Amino acid sequence: MLFDVPLAPRTTLGVGGPAARYVEARTEDAVLEALAWARSQRLDVTVLGGGSNVLVADRGVDGLVLRVAVSGVNHAIEGDRVTLSAGAGEGWDALVAMTVEQGWAGLECLSGIPGDVGAAPIQNIGAYGQEAGDVITFVYGIDRRSGATVGIDRLGCRFGYRDSVFKRRASGRFVIVGVTFSLKRGGAAAVRYAELERHLRETGAGQAPSLVDVRKAVLTLRRRKSMLVEPGDENARSAGSFFVNPTLDEPTFAEARARIEATNVLDPGESIPQFPAGPGRVKLPAAWLIERAGFKKGTADGAVGLSTRHALAIVNRGGATADDILRFARRIRDVVLDRFGVRLVPEPVMLGFRPEEVSDLVGHPTT
Repeated sequence: MLFDVPLAPRTTLGVGGPAARYVEARTEDAVLEALAWARSQRLDVTVLGGGSNVLVADRGVDGLVLRVAVSGVNHAIEGDRVTLSAGAGEGWDALVAMTVEQGWAGLECLSGIPGDVGAAPIQNIGAYGQEAGDVITFVYGIDRRSGATVGIDRLGCRFGYRDSVFKRRASGRFVIVGVTFSLKRGGAAAVRYAELERHLRETGAGQAPSLVDVRKAVLTLRRRKSMLVEPGDENARSAGSFFVNPTLDEPTFAEARARIEATNVLDPGESIPQFPAGPGRVKLPAAWLIERAGFKKGTADGAVGLSTRHALAIVNRGGATADDILRFARRIRDVVLDRFGVRLVPEPVMLGFRPEEVSDLVGHPTT
């Protein structure tokens, strides 16, 4: 048990205050012990993973911050299917790299995403046409109510776009300790995203790129956008994509389209970029909305700003506070809403904030 542990260095944004109490649990038993101790002390428990998708309040986090660092990777092969299990504390990209090296298809487009395995099902992380929920079969967690270890199957996870039961109905109930995936041995790489397909074509990867080709391409594309956590990158202190791409029903999209067209932000011959998001729903790129609302890449506001390479990443330019970041995020949200009628919702998990401090920000990314 450690006290007053700085959390800013443990997050990719690099802001926020300390943890009043901090425990790093490397085994499932250690997680159980920490939860039992907190329960005996009547303390709230805040779970911290790799720190890549969180914003910590400037006051820090009271109660107990539990860093889940459960490790271990194993697999079983039956026919062309690979059942892969990993501890929640395993590094996500290292796991993806291993699957690509082994020729197991299913995670290759999720290369370069920072953070730990345990965050994958919570956010249903996705990129370039793939989502973790596509191949997750079970999530193992400790139920805080009963103290029992439970397995939740894919259906029970209720995966949606950047969404799961762990963010909604079961928010805060389970501490995830492991995840199991079903991958295809010798399977074809997923090339479903136009930008990725174009890059592969331009680099001569051919009509049937390998898993290695796709991973290399994804890493290149992410690096161009400063979406890799790399030393020396001026845009590195971010939480990645700060806003979720909004999904709208057809009537709401029609209203948004009329407002966008009325603002004359479209170039001659340009159409609004849109993608199918399930029956009767349309997904809009949040980065496009942000830029067309007047926030260009590199827009600065004191110690915070947008990445110089990607309008969807809010960056700590040095010395920023959590309040600075929230103020800038609200400014972007308000202008986009005012001009286009589309409400943007932040993707990072807010730690240490009182509900009333962020209640206006959380919710589904729709109008």
